Amino acid sequence: MPHDEPLHGDIIRRVEESFAAQGLMQHLGVEIACIRPGEVTLRLPYDARLTQHHGFFHAGATSALADTAGGFAGFTQFPPDSSVLTTEFKMNLLAPARGECLIAVGRVIRSGRTLTVCQLDVHAQQGDDRTHVATGLQTLICLPASAPESPPRDTTPGLS
Repeated sequence: MPHDEPLHGDIIRRVEESFAAQGLMQHLGVEIACIRPGEVTLRLPYDARLTQHHGFFHAGATSALADTAGGFAGFTQFPPDSSVLTTEFKMNLLAPARGECLIAVGRVIRSGRTLTVCQLDVHAQQGDDRTHVATGLQTLICLPASAPESPPRDTTPGLS
């Protein structure tokens, strides 16, 4: 998949707008580092609230970061009137994720009419040193664009 040609501004805008609507990514503090055709890089700065009991980045944060990078990599290849959804992904955790940030790169391996497969790689960065901490594969489905559904209402008694 060629990643060197420039992206049309509409695709970049579409990715940025969709990313801005991702509540979890905003909550975690994730930033877009790079958008290229079939490839998206995301950056997650260290925050103690994102760690597990040994102080490493939690695997849930690592996996969410990788899943989102891959999803947007695929989205760069999708038609303008479409949406993206992950149908499956698998992560292998390779090393403890510790550093000042995590860098996730999602790369399209094959983009089909309906299904797209991406490679996911996550590195922990400390200064100039990078450690490969996770790798995985993901399958995406290209869906027609639609208005977002309302989130389910909390039906806990006493809450409205």
